[in-house]
Amino acid sequence: MTRIVSVEAWEVLDSRGDPTVRVRVDTGDGNGRFTVPAGASTGAHEAVERRDGGDRYGGRGVREAVAAVTEELAPVVTGRPVTDQAGIDEALVDHDGTDDLSRLGANAVLGVSGAVAHAAADAADRPLYESLAPESGPGAMPLPMVNILSGGLHAAAGPSIQDFLVVPAGAETYPEALETVWAVRRAAADRIADGEHPPPVADEGGFIPAVPDAAAAFDLLAGAVRDAGFEPAPDDVAFAVDVAATHFYDPARDRYTLGGETLDREAMVDRVARWVDDYPVVSVEDPLAEDDWTGWTRLADRVGDRVQLLGDDLLATNPDRLGRAIDASAANAALIKPNQAGTMTRARRVLERAQAAGWSPVVSARSGETCDATIADLAVGLDAGQIKIGSLARSERLAKYNRLLGIDRAYDGGFAGGEALAGGW
Repeated sequence: MTRIVSVEAWEVLDSRGDPTVRVRVDTGDGNGRFTVPAGASTGAHEAVERRDGGDRYGGRGVREAVAAVTEELAPVVTGRPVTDQAGIDEALVDHDGTDDLSRLGANAVLGVSGAVAHAAADAADRPLYESLAPESGPGAMPLPMVNILSGGLHAAAGPSIQDFLVVPAGAETYPEALETVWAVRRAAADRIADGEHPPPVADEGGFIPAVPDAAAAFDLLAGAVRDAGFEPAPDDVAFAVDVAATHFYDPARDRYTLGGETLDREAMVDRVARWVDDYPVVSVEDPLAEDDWTGWTRLADRVGDRVQLLGDDLLATNPDRLGRAIDASAANAALIKPNQAGTMTRARRVLERAQAAGWSPVVSARSGETCDATIADLAVGLDAGQIKIGSLARSERLAKYNRLLGIDRAYDGGFAGGEALAGGW
């Protein structure tokens, strides 16, 4: 039985140049390494990352989280069987002693958890997607949901809406899906560029367009799709939108401020429903604030039978919030972010519970990413069906897209395609 013999951690930089935690776990038969991402539009219900405060790196250093790994968590896992992911993760959470991992930091706990998963795969001489898979084996290559235009907290300018994405629902293979998105992205760049300078790029590689509102962004996207030789349609190149409504919601007034307009709950629901009516939108993420349960259920009643309603801040990869949303029929799809959950096991259980409820899981990156490609293997291994990485730009994004190309070359699991979307386009 292969056991963990050592754990080390150190501080590295993520795609925004901010510090993050990297952990290496060694066994007698191999090793594994994992680097923790970080979000910009973080929800209130996520597991809590630990930052040092003070003057160093503007308070964003992670030396305390690194110390938590080496001084507190390493002794917890050393000597344990590396294949006991669930048992190790439970021990890590128990040692932290808080449900949100705020004592030691979710970035410390997840760093160890992710490195254990890689070490187990390496010790068994198996690719990670196979090591993570259930007894039935890995799933299909996921349908990518790809960022083209950005605003909100991912950009210094642009629209209030966070991301406008394309979904290559008509593609028959994963490589074809990337080729489709590449053509659309290039066409969008041509439409936005002023002839002398390339368009500005946001945190996740999406272009920052000078558009007044969401309708103008959708129109720009539709034009780019046509320029690329495709049709903006649910069964060809469809649209997705990450509204990230929490960041422009005022709970004191119970109002949304969108593009200079002040909207009450019903007006916000109407606005999102109008996008679904007017454009080939097949997925809407966080259209209402993270605790606006009334708004979510009203929107689900209105459009939930014809669009994927995707919970990110609403659910925070949290089993209790997912259970409440399932009971309330507040959405029909769940974003899966391991660093929201704090361990690989927690993320896996939320994904599997979503699948058991008939919901569509979407494995997702964060805005502060690294070249760690773990989520690519996670999406294939657990048959998520969809993945949301960012745009076809920046090495931290391309590392994951390229990992999926490598998996596709090595493994004949098929392609999930548009049927993976809630509603099965």
